[in-house]
Amino acid sequence: MADLHVVILAAGKGTRMKSALPKVLHRVAGLPMIEHVLAASTALGPRSTTIVVGHQAEAVRAALSTHPGLTFVVQEPQLGTAHALLMTEPALRAARGTLLLLSGDVPLLSAKTLKTLADRHESAGAAATVVTAVVDQPEGYGRVVRAGQEIARIVEHRDATEAERAIGEINAGIYAFAIDGLFAALGAIASENAQGEYYLPDIVALYRKRGLGVGTFTVADADEIRGINSRVELAAVSRIVRQTKNQALMAAGVTIEDPATTYVDPYVEVGPDTVIHPGVSLEGRTTIGTGCEIHSGARIVDSTLGDRVTIRNHCVIGSSTIENDASVGPFAHLRFGNVIAERAHVGNFVELKKTVLGPGSKSMHLTYLGDTTVGSGVNIGAGTITCNYDGVNKHQTVIQDGVFIGSDSQLIAPVTIGEGAYVAAGSSITHDVPADALALSRGRQQNKDGWATSRRARQKSEHR
Repeated sequence: MADLHVVILAAGKGTRMKSALPKVLHRVAGLPMIEHVLAASTALGPRSTTIVVGHQAEAVRAALSTHPGLTFVVQEPQLGTAHALLMTEPALRAARGTLLLLSGDVPLLSAKTLKTLADRHESAGAAATVVTAVVDQPEGYGRVVRAGQEIARIVEHRDATEAERAIGEINAGIYAFAIDGLFAALGAIASENAQGEYYLPDIVALYRKRGLGVGTFTVADADEIRGINSRVELAAVSRIVRQTKNQALMAAGVTIEDPATTYVDPYVEVGPDTVIHPGVSLEGRTTIGTGCEIHSGARIVDSTLGDRVTIRNHCVIGSSTIENDASVGPFAHLRFGNVIAERAHVGNFVELKKTVLGPGSKSMHLTYLGDTTVGSGVNIGAGTITCNYDGVNKHQTVIQDGVFIGSDSQLIAPVTIGEGAYVAAGSSITHDVPADALALSRGRQQNKDGWATSRRARQKSEHR
C-alpha cells in the first residue's frame, strides 16, 4: 500500500449553526464532530494528518492539542475547498502516495469506508476517486454528472440546471487523490461560479479533460456522508451515533430499557448483564463492569465501575472509581477523585470529593466528605461534615478502620480519628482522637423545669 496522507478541512465558520463556537467543535454524542473524523482516519495509520483551519483557528488547535503529530495549516481568506487544499502544499511538498481529503463536519464516516476508498483508488491507479451517495433529497449537495458509467463532472447545487438538480447521486465531499500532480492541478481551477470560490469538485472535469483517470466509490449507507450545517442536523446525527452505540451494547448483552432516552458516548464500555434504566447518561471514558444496575436519571462521566455495582436514581458521578458490590445514591454527588471500595455504601444527598471510602464503610445520609480517607467498616452518621478548607488551603481528614461517627458531627481538618474510636453525635472535633476513644465536644445540656409554662403565661398576658 502506498503512503497515505490525510487532510481534514476545518476552516469554515458554519454560519447556519448561529454559534460563536467553530462548527467542527460542536459535540456529536459527547465528542467534537472533528474528533469522530480523526478517529476514523487515524485507524488507517496515515503517515501524516493535516488540519486546515481558518475561523477561530486557535480554538480548533487547542481542542485538538491532545493529538500528537497533527499539522495545522491556516486558510485565510477562505476562498473555497480547492483553495483550502492548495494551502497544504508547503506541508505536503515532500509527500508521495495517496491523499485522503475529508471534511471535519462529516462525523459518521467509518474507518472501514475510508480503507475501502483508499484500496480502490490505489488498485485503479486513478488520479482521483470521488465518494458519492444516492439520496432521495439531494437539495444543497453537488450533483454527480455522468457520461455513461463514468463520472464527467460535479456541478454545485447553485450552479445546476433543473435537469441536473433532479439527479439523485451526490458528491460527498470526500476524495482520494494521487499526490503527484495534484497541487499543480489545483492551481488551474478557476472561480467562475455563483460563489466566486475555487471549487474542488471542478478538478473532476479538469482531470477528465487531461485524460486522467477519475473513479467513484458509492457508499451503501448515505448516512455515513451526512454533513452537519445546522443545530437540527447536529441533533439528527447525534441521535444516529447514540442509536448505533446502544444497539452495539445490547447486542453484547447489556439491557437498555429505553434506548431513546439513554445517552452513551462512543468510548464508554459496559459489561454484559448490566441493566441501564431510562434517562441515564454515560459519558467520556466511562467503564462499567458486569451485572451492574444504573437507575434512572444517573449521569456518570469519566468513571470506572466494577462488577455488581448499583447506582440509584439521580446520582452525578465524575472521575471516580466504584469497586465491586458497592452502591451509590439516590441523589448522591461524587464530584471527582473518589474511590468507593468493595461493598461500601454511599446514600442519599451525600457529596464526596477526593475521598476514599473503605471496604464495607457507609455514609448514608446528608453528608459531605472532602479530602478524606476512610478505612474499612466505618459508619458515618447523617449530617457529618469534614471541614477541609480553611479559606486558603485544603486539609486532610483520616478516619481509620471501625470508627463510628455520630450524626451532625463536624471533623475540622487536619484531623485523624483513630481505629475503633467513637465520635458522639453533634460534636465538633478539632484534635486527633486516639484509637478506641470516645470524642465528645458539645455544650452541656441544661433543663429548666417549668420554663415553657412560664413563657406561655407571659405571652398570654402581653396579648391581652
